[in-house]
Amino acid sequence: MIEIKNISKLYDIGDVRVKALDDVSFTCEKGEFISIMGHSGSGKSTMMNILGCLDRPTSGSYIIDSVDVAGMTDDELAAMRNRKLGFVFQSYNLLPKLTAVANVELPLIYSGNNHRRPRALAALEAVGIGQRAFHRPSEMSGGEQQRVAIARALINDPLVILADEPTGNLDTQMSHNIMSLLVEQSKKGITIIVVTHEEDIAAYTQRTIYLRDGTIIEDKKR
Repeated sequence: MIEIKNISKLYDIGDVRVKALDDVSFTCEKGEFISIMGHSGSGKSTMMNILGCLDRPTSGSYIIDSVDVAGMTDDELAAMRNRKLGFVFQSYNLLPKLTAVANVELPLIYSGNNHRRPRALAALEAVGIGQRAFHRPSEMSGGEQQRVAIARALINDPLVILADEPTGNLDTQMSHNIMSLLVEQSKKGITIIVVTHEEDIAAYTQRTIYLRDGTIIEDKKR
């Protein structure tokens, strides 16, 4: 499903060249649930940006669903993000003036789907929050907002969900509820990659990749 081959990422900061990723390689199978861990500056955010087609590596290749994204144009990358990737963020990234169902519909609008409402309602039901479909984010708890964000990530039937600290703003019980929900999606065949700094969150995943100074120091299956 995903193949990262010898990826490096360099940034020029003034006269200094910083290597955020240094010759990183790993593969991820369909339906696999992986966590990426590392201290601040380890390269995990850079890795997530590359996996999400939000940034390009300086060298190496990124293959998703047998397609090498390295040579894609910006428009092609945007289409890849919309068709094959779903994103879940720590801060939920919901539009405050829209209801839950309207937030979930957004990726369908971008893809030109004209049958949005039934699919969005079904997605909210699938994550256990259908009864809150017509509430705005300010009327929801953090856990409810994150469920809306997961429904939005699922709406285009993505091959991969990328979750960046998805439980960072939640209490312990809500965090475990959200991770259990992601486990369910993995069992349905969706590949899920989670960035986290919490070992108890990583424990929900099948495998943890540990980064330090832009390199993989351990790749551990559970």
